[in-house]
Amino acid sequence: MTGRDRIVLMAIIVLVVLAGGYLMVVSPERKQAAEAQTAVQSAQGQLQSAEQQAASARAAQQRYAAAYSSVVSLGKAVPPADEVPSLIFELEQASNQREVDFNSITSSGAGGAAGAAGASAATAASTAASGGFTQMPFTFIFKGGFAGLAHLLGQVEGFAVRTNAGGLAVSGRLLTIQGVTITPENGGSAGNKAAGGTSGSSSSGALTATVTATAYVLPATQGLTGGATPSAPSAAGTTTTASAGASGSSTPATPAVVKVTP
Repeated sequence: MTGRDRIVLMAIIVLVVLAGGYLMVVSPERKQAAEAQTAVQSAQGQLQSAEQQAASARAAQQRYAAAYSSVVSLGKAVPPADEVPSLIFELEQASNQREVDFNSITSSGAGGAAGAAGASAATAASTAASGGFTQMPFTFIFKGGFAGLAHLLGQVEGFAVRTNAGGLAVSGRLLTIQGVTITPENGGSAGNKAAGGTSGSSSSGALTATVTATAYVLPATQGLTGGATPSAPSAAGTTTTASAGASGSSTPATPAVVKVTP
């Protein structure tokens, strides 16, 4: 074997050793490094997702008090039960502010029952509304001057109204007025005013206004807050408490404004 052949043989042996070392040591290590890099990237993605969820949870916790108050305010307009006593209280307060006598409330389908006895029959006379709410038809009778009655009706219609900003201003029950009949105290006809129309009565003298209107109640299968409580769930080790009044017999001094997305 010549010297040139020995050099070639030694070169081949070195190449074989290097190739074997690469296949046995370097290649597995590179594969493990690639797998570790993939695992790190996956863990980083999971960490970012968890951080985003935590941030969303903290933001939701901060909004919880306002959201709960909004739900309770909407429940004042459309409560989960008939809430006839609170409706009577709201109408009594509104009529007292306008120096008008709130004479009676009856279910429109009950016929003749006056006062609270007629109001208690409203639930039996209720029908399913096309929008999912339960309708409660009522007839209200007020007595007073024309100006007081006109302002009272405007106030009643404004218990729950949509604002220019797209929210709802809630200060009482949501009522839809179908019609108003106004007669003088002596029993003579003073004209009929459908909702949105005008009356032929003069602005002086005692008048009786018979108002037909509809209140609304959540369906029996739906709750107001869906089991939520005024206390927000804990997020990042903190707890936020919502300061919201329950839907009931009191009327707030200022309307609650609820943002509603159409």
